[in-house]
Amino acid sequence: MEKLKRSWLLFKSSVHVIATNKTLLVFPILSFCLTALIILFFLTPVSLIKTGYRYDQFEHWKAVGQTFFTTHEVINHVGNTHRSGDLALKPMGMVLASTLYLLCMFLTTFFNVAFFHQILSALRGGTVSVSEGLRFAVSKLPSIILWSLFAGAVGITIKTLEEKVPLLGQIILRLIGTAWSVASVFAVPVLILDPTKNPIEILKKSALALKKTWGESLAGYLGFRFGGTLVLIISLFFFGGAVALSFVFQSFWIFGVGLVSWLVGLLAFGYLSSAASQVYRCALYIYASEGTIPAPYNQELLNMAWKMKKS
Repeated sequence: MEKLKRSWLLFKSSVHVIATNKTLLVFPILSFCLTALIILFFLTPVSLIKTGYRYDQFEHWKAVGQTFFTTHEVINHVGNTHRSGDLALKPMGMVLASTLYLLCMFLTTFFNVAFFHQILSALRGGTVSVSEGLRFAVSKLPSIILWSLFAGAVGITIKTLEEKVPLLGQIILRLIGTAWSVASVFAVPVLILDPTKNPIEILKKSALALKKTWGESLAGYLGFRFGGTLVLIISLFFFGGAVALSFVFQSFWIFGVGLVSWLVGLLAFGYLSSAASQVYRCALYIYASEGTIPAPYNQELLNMAWKMKKS
């Protein structure tokens, strides 16, 4: 119950920041829309390559897939070769996938820098502006590009090695991937507030900030996730009630309205919870790096959620 109370207070404080600065909710939507458009623009020429078939024919899309993918060949114990159902990337496919991955990494980092910069402004009592956040992200382009290449290279390397090693090696690599994700949790705030462009230095400073608050410091993230699961379970009762009523009254409209309301409610809560977790991350970084308490958080809440270690 104490952890539930702590998570609720953290969530409420984070949502208060968003409610006071509603413009913050624009950044994730803008990021999703622009990223989707750029990826679509990137993939459209690939899907329209000449294959000898019309674009509305299945054979065209099969030929496009065969340009970039192949199936594994497996030799059984009697020496016969057959193709398994597992897909593998051809060299051209690997180039395309790596390029697209790095592009997504860059776009995600760029918009996160703009988003987090304005969260930090809100936590310090400043105004929030979409244009100001994007302008700042543009000013940080060299650092964003270097970090995106570094983080993308790490991700591609781990993923490539996972596909080539046995089960034990895959487990070890996944643990390394998890450690990487945890160590880089404060990479974007460091990128914003620190003048360094060296991605290794950014990773070190992110890990150092995490080390200062280790122990209870990630309780908020777990709390948000647990809270999301709890809301999902509770919402299932609402949806189940709509289904039951639709059977009782033999009305498809009750089921349809209940389904749409359930989905919209889950999406809205997930969106708000995700934005609130980013506010929490920025607030935690300010406290870890500067020792100051950003509003609307207070010392009692910090004592409940964050255990500062002496340097």
